[in-house]
Amino acid sequence: MPTKLGQNFLKDNSVIGKIIAAANLRPNDFVIEIGPGKGILTEKLAEKAGKVSAIEIDRNLVEFLRNKFKDKKNIEIINADILKINLPELLGNQMSQYKIVANIPYYITSPIIRLFLEQKLQPEKMILMIQKEVAERIVAKPGEMSILAVAVQHYADSKILFDVPKTAFEPAPKVDSAVIEITPQKIFDKEKDARFFRIVRAGFSGKRKTLLNNFSASFHLDKKEAEEKLKTAGINPTVRAQELSLEDWKNLTKIFSNSEK
Repeated sequence: MPTKLGQNFLKDNSVIGKIIAAANLRPNDFVIEIGPGKGILTEKLAEKAGKVSAIEIDRNLVEFLRNKFKDKKNIEIINADILKINLPELLGNQMSQYKIVANIPYYITSPIIRLFLEQKLQPEKMILMIQKEVAERIVAKPGEMSILAVAVQHYADSKILFDVPKTAFEPAPKVDSAVIEITPQKIFDKEKDARFFRIVRAGFSGKRKTLLNNFSASFHLDKKEAEEKLKTAGINPTVRAQELSLEDWKNLTKIFSNSEK
């Protein structure tokens, strides 16, 4: 069966069992699976959940999956790009929370996570198999923070559940993977969150520059004024963005927002 995107298909049943256990599925759960591949995980999800909507962009795989699961009433195969899909339409009248289970490639990891965290109806939890290095970036602590880490931690608790070796896939990828659990804790607020991420992007605008230089340049501030704002937030002007905690970013957002009123 030829595929268009060169996917790495999960084949290790022990890993699949651990993913199913982590998802903690109930008989009435609605699960969205992104990139079902050949459906080995899809089948196990459907045994535990009430409904599984599997989103697959590759038409060849969609045809294969629809044939494979033609007798499974609680499995829906959707041919779509998850980043372009109409999520409200997919969720329909879903009033309770849903769960995301996915084995996703590195290049769309951040957009997918942000897509679901920035919804009025966020998932109850996300169980994602991603590149190990990216998982480690998501759960990073001050000193090694990135925009991705701040973005995920702003909305959710996250933890790495277990590592997955290259040998669990066919064909084997070049890097190891990890399964991460992301549990939303903060409801998306379009206006407030836009202000927050405006500050975060400014702080990270120059990777090797200090916060003082980045904020001064981003907001066209005199360095003395930028320094005062940073000190008011209890932050040393000479530190770099990766050294700040989530609380530091919240304090900075308050300081800069108050000064703009």
